[in-house]
Amino acid sequence: MSKVYDFNDHGAGAPDGGGPHRGLLLLELPRWSVEYGASRLVDLARTATAPVLPGERDLGHGRPVLVLPGFSANDRLTGRLRGHLAQRGWDVHGWNLGSNHGLTERIVTGLPRRFAEIADRYDEPVAVVGWSFGGLLARWLAHEHPDRVRQVVCLGSPWRAEGERTRATGMFEKSRERHGIVADAREIVDRLRGPVPVPLTAVWSRTDGIVPWRGCTVEEQDGGPGRAPAENVEVVSSHVGMVANPLVLSVVVDRLRQDPAAWRAFAWSRLVPGLVPGIAS
Repeated sequence: MSKVYDFNDHGAGAPDGGGPHRGLLLLELPRWSVEYGASRLVDLARTATAPVLPGERDLGHGRPVLVLPGFSANDRLTGRLRGHLAQRGWDVHGWNLGSNHGLTERIVTGLPRRFAEIADRYDEPVAVVGWSFGGLLARWLAHEHPDRVRQVVCLGSPWRAEGERTRATGMFEKSRERHGIVADAREIVDRLRGPVPVPLTAVWSRTDGIVPWRGCTVEEQDGGPGRAPAENVEVVSSHVGMVANPLVLSVVVDRLRQDPAAWRAFAWSRLVPGLVPGIAS
């Protein structure tokens, strides 16, 4: 994630130290177009009259969800994910902060304000779904407001120090020059790297073409006394396609349905039996 955030000076991933193999990077946009199209076809194939089956329309029971975009992305690029959740009964919110340029003053001050604005509308905690760098911000929100965050779902989010050198490194460096970075950025990163105090799901892909997948995984733990559950879910997805890939969308729906007080670990065998052999259940 560049020297801006590489406070521990760890390299990572590819032979050139810049993240995943270049071949995977070159396939990102073609794969995204296929993943986006596939997710639309899956919905349309279910019924000719509506994108969601009657039994799915109230899965979310109106519970609030905040979706955070990845680095250099905005709410428009998370529209497929947000629409998918909204159609299934969640009250979904974008972050309304424009493009994500990292730990800038505008984001570090604006995101907590936006979160508080949403949380104040509901008599229950808010689930936060973060894509890529948005997942790091979701972890930060959970540390700052553990009583108001229901759970965190990270999609291809390289939160570990060894996951900082990515194919987006140059973009981070240019962003710092143009948009700046807050003085306490290191303290924020150190804080978000701690064990998340709410249920956490890390969704990641070995074929991610932008960030090293090992930096996205978490130390798994069950929800025993005094600790929140944390789990990994491996998918077959591009990085850009994490917010449109039909497998990822299914995982997010399944995880957001969980009751934090009666958490059930994720299992592919329960969600889509036989669909993705080779991925751990």
